[in-house]
Amino acid sequence: MKYYSTNSKNKLFSFEQAVMKGLADDGGLFMPEFIPKFPREFFESIENKSFVEIALEVSKYFIEDEIPQAKLEEIVTEAISFPAPIVEIDKNLFVLELFHGPTLAFKDFGARFMAKTMGYFAQKENSHLNILVATSGDTGSAVANGFYNTPGISVYILYPKGKVSKIQEQQLTTLDKNITALEIDGTFDDCQRLVKSAFVDSELTSKLNLSSANSINIARLLPQSFYYMEAYKQIPDKTHPVVFSVPSGNLGNITAGLLAKKMGLPIHKFIGATNKNDVFTEFIQSGNFNPRASVQTLSNAMDVGNPSNLARIVDLYSNSVSEIRNDIYSATFSDEQTREAIKDVFEKNNYVIDPHGAVGYSALEKFLKGNSTEKFTSIVLETAHPAKFKDVVEEELNINVEIPERLAACLTKEKRAVSLSSDYNSLKEYLFAL
Repeated sequence: MKYYSTNSKNKLFSFEQAVMKGLADDGGLFMPEFIPKFPREFFESIENKSFVEIALEVSKYFIEDEIPQAKLEEIVTEAISFPAPIVEIDKNLFVLELFHGPTLAFKDFGARFMAKTMGYFAQKENSHLNILVATSGDTGSAVANGFYNTPGISVYILYPKGKVSKIQEQQLTTLDKNITALEIDGTFDDCQRLVKSAFVDSELTSKLNLSSANSINIARLLPQSFYYMEAYKQIPDKTHPVVFSVPSGNLGNITAGLLAKKMGLPIHKFIGATNKNDVFTEFIQSGNFNPRASVQTLSNAMDVGNPSNLARIVDLYSNSVSEIRNDIYSATFSDEQTREAIKDVFEKNNYVIDPHGAVGYSALEKFLKGNSTEKFTSIVLETAHPAKFKDVVEEELNINVEIPERLAACLTKEKRAVSLSSDYNSLKEYLFAL
């Protein structure tokens, strides 16, 4: 399998090149030259496969012989070492719990797979790799945890000062060894801009071997398609069309779902649920893409004003907005509506949902109301454990949200971060001094 840049299909790259570069030299995102189509029998007998077996089958198509079979099996087994259960909270309404990993967020799947893949390639080439990653919340901690202590790899996490939750900040600033947190005086979009600027700075890239760990990296994106298949496997009655509601920010999660659909997974519709950073909803409704500065919300992992993965979605659908609309519905919700949804889900279903899942739930409700004559099996992606947003959830529900032990452990540790301005030169100077 070869990969091309969304900015140009003329040049092809191996999986290793795509993973280690992160972003193409022309600023585009890597895409597989074709999407393998799984036979119908694969999905008809999917109940007989374990999560690891599903992940391995998908991986083989995209990686082929670039990683030996035994090594790939080891990578997948280590990366997918926790479940992704669906929980029925109402008739034909499920929540896909993606928070059972070490940092309690869906990004653990992608980050761990990518870390182990990159670690393999770095050791194979006997090279040292410097990873730059921008985070609006959960990416940083998942990446930090995934790469922690990986030989031959140093990780620099850029996060916006004062715009991530206290728990999220503790998760990404309390590791040491090969992990460094960079506290940027700006927004997530500033962090993302700085990372992209570093990649296209030939003076910097000639000195440092750089790569990315955001969902712009194909090795972060691919494993996110695994859990859509794992969720489908668990649906007890597959007679109704399946709808996935996906909290959407940088659009990596929904892009991975679209990849799974293109591989043959029978998904009727995706719902791209956005908060006040509704650039994607506007794009789906009007066909116009108007990136703008992000604004801070309760669902902070979705606070993205210029979503990178839109380029991949547009590429998947050959620039056809009408075809994208056939597969994706989108709706946007305020913080006030998010709070209402947290209460609503708890009162109706006795289920505690986090702000991101609450936005997904709200968008699903809106979609179902507009399509009330049809019957669907609906799945809301719960992308983070409610304990990561303890203050908001407890305030709305008047309950005590227990913090899982693996999260509590980092809360007493000392914060370590390097403070930088949002000016690119300050990042460049810092990296040059390494």
